[in-house]
Amino acid sequence: MCCPNRAELACLLQLLDEMIDNGFPLTTEANILREMIAPPNIVSKVLSVVTGNSSNVSDTLPGATGSCIPWRAAEPKYANNEVYVDLVEEMDAVINRDGALVKCEVYGEVRVNSHLSGLPDLTLSFANPSILDDVRFHPCVRFRPWESHQVLSFVPPDGEFKLMSYRIKKLKSTPLYVKPQLTSDAGKCRVNVLVGIRNDPGKTIDSITLEFQLPPCILSADLNSNHGTVNILGNKICSWTIGRIPKDKTPSLSGTLLLETELERLHVFPTFRVGFRIMGVALSGLQIDKLDLKTAPSRLYKGFRALTRAGEFEVRS
Repeated sequence: MCCPNRAELACLLQLLDEMIDNGFPLTTEANILREMIAPPNIVSKVLSVVTGNSSNVSDTLPGATGSCIPWRAAEPKYANNEVYVDLVEEMDAVINRDGALVKCEVYGEVRVNSHLSGLPDLTLSFANPSILDDVRFHPCVRFRPWESHQVLSFVPPDGEFKLMSYRIKKLKSTPLYVKPQLTSDAGKCRVNVLVGIRNDPGKTIDSITLEFQLPPCILSADLNSNHGTVNILGNKICSWTIGRIPKDKTPSLSGTLLLETELERLHVFPTFRVGFRIMGVALSGLQIDKLDLKTAPSRLYKGFRALTRAGEFEVRS
């Protein structure tokens, strides 16, 4: 779902302040709030000065206020009827200093962008719904079809929204490996880090990054890589931007950290935070089976996409 900008958020807060009945909001549905309150612009500001009316809240309630589906605007009409579904997943993982996978799970969202005329009734099914944990639904989802057949049956809001969220736990592998080696003596710490593909997802892994916090006892760092760029930020964070894994070499980061004069060796080793993105793949293995629309218009465009990116992905050294 698209996040409101600052102006829209101010308007929503103003409307909520004005739509309080005995301490309770009359409605919190985004579609109704957007229909009732106009975003601020130059014309509205000029009119407020001329008329003395500073409120940009409509005097009449939208038709959806009294509807059993208040999340949907009343009878929208489109020349082109379209509905698109995105699977957006974030992988959380913890890998200990021995290279063992301590934790690996996915938090995912099913996001829908719907521009359909009238009052559409949709059903969305998955090929393998049994792998889902901790599912949460938008209010538009009918609970009984999901409980009995694991099918999402719903009348969608108009535009972009989050249909459901889920977790998939105890995954067995990650798409990347990170192998840090740190040895410390004589007031120095030698660093060598390798990054590569552990399990090829069938799509390009890009936007790969690696970050770690230098310990406070580090006076200076001399680090270089054979691929990508390395930067030491002002807050003593080392940032290595890799991008994509080249086919002809394994990306490596190496160099030396200089310790404070009274220290012989480093006792606290950093944790490496990994970032990546994979377009076209849901690493959890979740697959959309089909999306059906009752009383479909003659021309209906629908599509599916998947995206996986790193969430809290940590490698300990």
